[in-house]
Amino acid sequence: MSEALSVPLADFATHLSSEKRHSPRTCEHYLRDLKRLGAWLTIMGIDQWSKVTNHDMRRYVASLSKNGLSGQSIARHLSSTRRFYQFLLREGRSKDNPALDIRAPKSGRRLPKVADVDQLNQLLEVNPDDPLEVRDLAMFELMYSSGLRLSELAGLNLDAVDLVGGEVRVWGKGSKERLLPVGAKAAAAIRRWLKCRAQFVVGSELAMFVSQRGGRISRRSIQARLARWGSQQGAEQRLHPHMLRHSFASHMLESSGDLRAVQELLGHADIATTQVYTHLDFQHLARVYDQSHPRARRRSGAHTSDAVGSDSAGQ
Repeated sequence: MSEALSVPLADFATHLSSEKRHSPRTCEHYLRDLKRLGAWLTIMGIDQWSKVTNHDMRRYVASLSKNGLSGQSIARHLSSTRRFYQFLLREGRSKDNPALDIRAPKSGRRLPKVADVDQLNQLLEVNPDDPLEVRDLAMFELMYSSGLRLSELAGLNLDAVDLVGGEVRVWGKGSKERLLPVGAKAAAAIRRWLKCRAQFVVGSELAMFVSQRGGRISRRSIQARLARWGSQQGAEQRLHPHMLRHSFASHMLESSGDLRAVQELLGHADIATTQVYTHLDFQHLARVYDQSHPRARRRSGAHTSDAVGSDSAGQ
């Protein structure tokens, strides 16, 4: 990437961190998207941000789509680009915003994967002896018990958990605070972990969950430990933290039917985000219907001419 492209990106990063006070992770996401755009511009022979046109951005969106990015991911790229050009306009480095009025292609909304209650019970009904596995069980029980995000779990401090009152206080997206219930199984697992924690913790570390080295456990480590746990317990699919959160939401909704309550527990600002879990119920019903009704499923040997819209239908 040319200096004419890279220098404004460095200035934008300073603007985000110093003036806007965005977190390092947010800055990293912006720059990752913009560096990808910069690399594409270089291939296209465009060496300055001020030379990028609306037509160029449409070609770039088409290339992202061709490379398999979802509509949601492309929308994020466009948002990063618009934000960057707002900065360039303010600084007098560009005369217009070429990403304005460009929309990402729509893509089907992927439903979150969930594990059923029996599968989760099988995964969590273990009695580990290894202290690190005692920690892992406490983390996974808490994620499923309270529907925590991965970042919320990793950022949890000791004083955020009240085992007597059965509560955990978390700070989610936008630093919004939520007070969530902690189930009996999760509380018992945490108590057991607290007895082991002292042998790992270094100094005055405040994190509830620490690594083998004694510092706060990273999100990447939690992901790896959960995948390892699932493999050891014979899980049918690869486990990841979001699956525990999605399973929490789905199981809560199945039992209570209270969408608003589930929205509050998950910390969703918009109930439309939570409504995706209502589709999971229909998927379950459709599966049962397909498996049970004698005329519900197309048999594997069915002829394509039976389908509506086949060539034979017009003869």
